[in-house]
Amino acid sequence: MVVHTQTEPGRRRGIVRPVMLTLLFLAMTVPVYLLVVNSFKTQEDILNNPFSLPVGDLTLDYLWAAVNSPQYNVIGGYGFTLFLVVVVDVLCILLAGPAAYVIARSLKRRTQLVLLYFLAGTFIPAAALVIPVIYVLRSVGLANTVTGLVAHDVASTLPVSIFLFVGFIRTIPVSIDQAAMIDGAGRLRTFWTIVFPLMRPAVVTVLILNSIGIWNDFVSPQILLSPGSGRYTVTTAIYAGISQYSTDLTKVFPNLLLAVAPVVIFFVYMQRHIISGLTVGAVKG
Repeated sequence: MVVHTQTEPGRRRGIVRPVMLTLLFLAMTVPVYLLVVNSFKTQEDILNNPFSLPVGDLTLDYLWAAVNSPQYNVIGGYGFTLFLVVVVDVLCILLAGPAAYVIARSLKRRTQLVLLYFLAGTFIPAAALVIPVIYVLRSVGLANTVTGLVAHDVASTLPVSIFLFVGFIRTIPVSIDQAAMIDGAGRLRTFWTIVFPLMRPAVVTVLILNSIGIWNDFVSPQILLSPGSGRYTVTTAIYAGISQYSTDLTKVFPNLLLAVAPVVIFFVYMQRHIISGLTVGAVKG
């Protein structure tokens, strides 16, 4: 009878993994918990008992005041941010889809170099590009305009979108393209009518990732759109509203909750689509 004993490195790995997962879980949930519970408390309760549940003194007055406050204009920020999300997503799909199709179906070395060029854009920090982008937009007359912000957001979403699309298109048999061309379809028509409908998991993943990124973006709209433009996204509207009331926590927490709640709910509901879209193109076959 052979008895298998666990080695010392195996025991350590067995202990380290749950500890790391626990620390990660706390790091992710504690800030969300504080944000939610303190959005319904008075200033005194927040300062004295930030971790306690607002069981007895639960009030919706501060949250309702944040929704109706003309200073914060959260609802207006929702509308403008949704406009950016829709426009950027549509333009990104229109540009990234055909580009990824050409790269995925081509065997030429220069085409693969183009893919590496796009991938290089994913390694550049977005904050490092803001100042050069300002000079470029100013030179073409798009500084402090919505068009300039849209152009910047579209350009920043293209690298990851093209990378995901290329990986997925390569799993689609080339014989489908050949059959469409025999029937008289050109390359552009083949892509939009045959290949693109098959890319639904990858398209959904790209739309979700881009939408969350645009919704959470603060640096780009804050710098590329001047306060005088009167255009505020959710993040910049919250910042403009609470910056002068940073010590009044009954205004800070409710407004922050209004900013993050939609995107958190959206992510939790759509996370299975993100995982499936990222893994479906990982293995060719």
